[in-house]
Amino acid sequence: MIATFLESYDFSGKTIIPFCTSASDSIDNSLHIFSEICPDAVIGEALTANDEADIEPWLQRLGLISQGDGTAAQGTASGSHILIAYFSVPETDGTDTVAGASRVAADGEVLGNNQYVAQLIQQETGGDLFRIETVQEYPGTHDALLEFAYNERAEDARPQLSTQIENPDSYDVIFLGYPNWNSDLPMPLYTFLEEYDFSGKTIIPFTVHGGSGLSRTVRTIQELQPGATVVEDGLSISRNSVEDARSDVADWIAGLDITS
Repeated sequence: MIATFLESYDFSGKTIIPFCTSASDSIDNSLHIFSEICPDAVIGEALTANDEADIEPWLQRLGLISQGDGTAAQGTASGSHILIAYFSVPETDGTDTVAGASRVAADGEVLGNNQYVAQLIQQETGGDLFRIETVQEYPGTHDALLEFAYNERAEDARPQLSTQIENPDSYDVIFLGYPNWNSDLPMPLYTFLEEYDFSGKTIIPFTVHGGSGLSRTVRTIQELQPGATVVEDGLSISRNSVEDARSDVADWIAGLDITS
């Protein structure tokens, strides 16, 4: 019945928080079902509740209520004004998920590096996830993807996007994630930043890279969005460190002061 419910709706960009009651089995044994049916949703910490006393600490860990007073946590209450937009192309060839690939294994699921970091940011901020996708498909193998990205940049291409933000005016803060390709933004990011006017909003860049950091991508975002405030202290994570990035993401966000 739960599987039928999940298959009937598109929960992309939403957070699903499973819970159940059971005297013998843990909900952890069925979490893979949520990830398989809803691959673009964030699956929050689940609860197998056999005692009422377990519920409030669980909600506090999720950031849904504040310590001790049962009120909504500040970060979650303000999360509705935050958008986490990201572009991610997980490679599908033989490179494993640790040795410099553009993907990472998390909770039994293979995610693109920037997709994974975007989900970590969502867990910290309560913001809405938005995946920037294109009509064209990108190669899944490493060498072919590098060549394709290089040619796109040489042609100054503007790939057509297949996804659109439903209500961009409702967001004040835009986290913007992308791989560093050829020391530049991927060309779909040019399309994205030229299609939307984020004047008066705050754009916070983050990237997973192979050694080039953010390069001059922050300056490029400033040039494409002159009416926005672009945070220069963006997050830059080596692709070799993505699996261990949770604490770095949390510390970085704590220093941004965006939940007030």
